[in-house]
Amino acid sequence: MEVKDLTPKIVFHYFDEICQVPRPSKKEEKIRAYLISFAESKGLEYKVDEAGNVLIKKNATPGMENRKTVILQSHIDMVCEKNNDTVHDFENDPIQTYIDGEWLKAKGTTLGADNGIGVATQLAVLASEDLQHGPVECLFTVDEETGLTGAFALKEGFMNGDILLNLDSEDEGELFIGCAGGAGTTAQFPCPMVKSPEGYFFFRVTVKGLTGGHSGDDINKKRANANKVLNRYLMLLSQKYDLYIAEIDGGNLHNAIPREAHAVCAVPMKDKESVRVDLNIFLADVENEFSVTEPNIRMDLESETALPEVIEKSAMTKFLNSIHAVHNGVFAMSQDMEGLVETSSNLASIKMRDGQIVVVTSQRSSILSSRMDMSQTVRSAFELGGATVTTGDGYPGWKPNPSSEILKVAVDSYKALFGTEPKVKAIHAGLECGLFLEKYPSLDMVSFGPTLRGVHSPDERMLIPTVEKFWMHLLDVLKNIPVKA
Repeated sequence: MEVKDLTPKIVFHYFDEICQVPRPSKKEEKIRAYLISFAESKGLEYKVDEAGNVLIKKNATPGMENRKTVILQSHIDMVCEKNNDTVHDFENDPIQTYIDGEWLKAKGTTLGADNGIGVATQLAVLASEDLQHGPVECLFTVDEETGLTGAFALKEGFMNGDILLNLDSEDEGELFIGCAGGAGTTAQFPCPMVKSPEGYFFFRVTVKGLTGGHSGDDINKKRANANKVLNRYLMLLSQKYDLYIAEIDGGNLHNAIPREAHAVCAVPMKDKESVRVDLNIFLADVENEFSVTEPNIRMDLESETALPEVIEKSAMTKFLNSIHAVHNGVFAMSQDMEGLVETSSNLASIKMRDGQIVVVTSQRSSILSSRMDMSQTVRSAFELGGATVTTGDGYPGWKPNPSSEILKVAVDSYKALFGTEPKVKAIHAGLECGLFLEKYPSLDMVSFGPTLRGVHSPDERMLIPTVEKFWMHLLDVLKNIPVKA
C-alpha cells in the first residue's frame, strides 16, 4: 500500500504531494508556489503577505453562512534532520516515506508530518465539496521552526476569523489550550588556536545513537543530550591527562535535543590506551544511567591524523567548565497543571567557526519571569567561562482559557464521536498561538492533531489510524461552529 492510498484518502493524498515539495525553514519558496497553484486551480481567493505567509479563503457551504469564521492554521516549513549515513538534499529532494505497521515514517530523515499533516488537512478541507462548514480561512505560516518569523510578521487585518484551530499538536485525543513561551541564548567562546604538541596521540571520540527529539515536547522524557555526554567524558580526561581539543561539534537545531556529537582530541602517547579504558568505563556508567531512554547509545574512539593546531589550554578549560555547569533539561514543573513542564533549557548545538566556539541554547517557560530567569542562569554559566552571550527577544506563551467557547465545542464533539472525553492540556512546546493573540486578542483558539512521535529527528513517525480520528473530529467541529452573535 502507498501513502496516497491510506485513509482518509484526501488527507493522505495531499500529504503525499507535500512530501514531494522541499520546504526547509526560511526556504519555503517551493511550497508557497505549490499553495498558490492549488488555490488558483480551485478558484479560491488567496493572498500572500511580505513575510511569505499565505491565506486561502473558502466560502461557507449553503445554509452555514451565519456561522463564525474559522481560521485553520499550520506552518509550512519542516525541521530538516537526517542520519549521518543518509544522503539527502532537503532543498531539492522529496521526502521518501514508507509504512511500518501502523506508523508512517521516512527513510533516514525527518518525516515532515510536523506540520505537513496540518497543511494537508487544510488542503483537504479547501478541496472537499461535500463538507458542512461556515466561512473558512486557511493560514499557512512560514519559518515556525527556526524563528516563528511568519507569526511575528503577521499584521492586523491579514485574516478576519473569530476562531482559530491550530493543527500543530502531536497527541490525538488531547486538546491544547496553552503553550510555553521561549527564547534562545547564544554564547561565543574565544577559541585561540596554538601549535599542536609533539608526540601526542590524536583521536576522534563520537557520541551517537541517541533518541533526540523535540526540545519542548520531549524535554521531560529523561533522554540524554549528546553535547552533555561528550562534555562529561572530555571533563573526565582533562582531569587525568594533558588533554587538548582540536575540534568539537555537536547538535544542529535550536529546538532539537542533540543526538550526535564528536571531538578530535590529543593526549600524550603514553596515555593512548588509558583513554580507551576510560571510555569503556564511562560508557558503562552512561548506559546504566540511561538504560530505559537510550538503549542504542554508542561512543566510539578512533585514531585520528594529527592536526596542526589545538585550542589553547586555558580557553579549552573555561569552555569545558561552562558546558558542564550550564543547565540542561527540566528546571521546574508547573504548580497549576499536573505533569506540565513549566521551565526548561536545551543545550542545542556546539560549533567551531571564525575563531570562536558558538553554543546555541533555548529556554522555555509558561511564565515569562521564569523564562527570563532561566535565560539568565544560562548566561551566567557562559559568562563565567569568558563567553560573549546574547539572548533573543523570544516569543510569548499562550495563557490557557478553560472557559473557551471553541474548547467546549471541541470537547463535546470528541465525546459524541468517540464516546470518551479528550484530555485538555497545555504544552511545553512553543506554538504560534501566543503571537496570534498579540495581533488578534479576541481570537478563541484550540490546538489539536494526530499522534506524532520522534519529531525533529529522523525517528519522526505518525500513527496512521489517528489521522482519520483527527479528520473526523475536525469536520465535526467545523459543522458545529457557533452562530455569529
